[in-house]
Amino acid sequence: MASLLESGWQYLTTNFSDFQLATFGTFIIHESVFFLSGIPSIFLERSGLFSEYKIQKKVNTPAAQWRCIVKLVLYHVFVNLPIMVLSYPAFRYMGLKSSLPLPPWPVVLSQVIFYFILEDFVFYWGHRMLHTKWLYQHVHSVHHEYATPFGLTSEYAHPAEILMLGFGTVLGPALTGPHLFTLWLWMSLRVIETVEAHSGYDFPWSPSKFLPLYGGAEFHDFHHRVLYTQSGNYSSTFTYMDWLFGTDRDYWKQKALEGKNGKDF
Repeated sequence: MASLLESGWQYLTTNFSDFQLATFGTFIIHESVFFLSGIPSIFLERSGLFSEYKIQKKVNTPAAQWRCIVKLVLYHVFVNLPIMVLSYPAFRYMGLKSSLPLPPWPVVLSQVIFYFILEDFVFYWGHRMLHTKWLYQHVHSVHHEYATPFGLTSEYAHPAEILMLGFGTVLGPALTGPHLFTLWLWMSLRVIETVEAHSGYDFPWSPSKFLPLYGGAEFHDFHHRVLYTQSGNYSSTFTYMDWLFGTDRDYWKQKALEGKNGKDF
C-alpha cells in the first residue's frame, strides 16, 4: 500500500509543479470530496429513503437545492480558488512541501489531530462572534437561509464568512508547514466532517454514536432550527467548547423536553 501510494505521488510530482499541486490540485481534491460527500443528502431528501433517520420532517425544494449548488460553484471558483493561489507563497514560506518521501503516519496523524483541535477552538469563537446582531444580519444570515440543512449547505456562506471561519482551517497547517499529502488528508476529513454535520440525518452509524465529544448532525441541526440569539452549539467538530462555556444548554433542555413528550429529537 505504501509503495503504491508513493508511486502515485511520484507521478504527480513528476508531471505537475509544486504550485499546480498546491493550488489547482488542492482545489480539485476539495471539490471532489465536497460534492461527492454532499450530493447524497439531496437524493435522500428527494427520494424519501432513510426518512426515519431524518432529523427534520421538512424537506428543501429542488429549486432551493439548485440555488445552493449554483452559488456554491460561484463562491468556490471566484473566492476559494483565488485564495488558494494567493496564499501559496505564504504556505511555501511556512514550510509546505510535496517531495518524496511521504511523511510517516505517526507524524501525519498527530498533525491532523492538532489541526482538528485548533480549528475547533478558533471556529467556536469566530462562529459565536458571527451570531452577534450586526454580523449575523450582514454576514452569517446567508448560511442560515437553510433552516433545514443538507450536506452542501455546509459551505454555503457569505464570502466574508468563508474568509473568517476558513482561517481556523488553514491556521494549523500554516503553523506546522506540513507535507502536501497531510494537508490534503486534513482538508478531506474536515470537509467530510462538516458535510456530515449539515446532512440533516442522524444515522446509527454516524460518528457521533461512537466518537466521544463529536457533535455530528443532531447537535448542529439544532443550531439551524432556532433563533440566532438562542441557537448555541457553535463548535465545528467537537462539543467540549459549548459545554465549557454553557452554549449547549438550550440544546440539552430541548432534547430532554422532547424526550419526555415521547418525540423524536
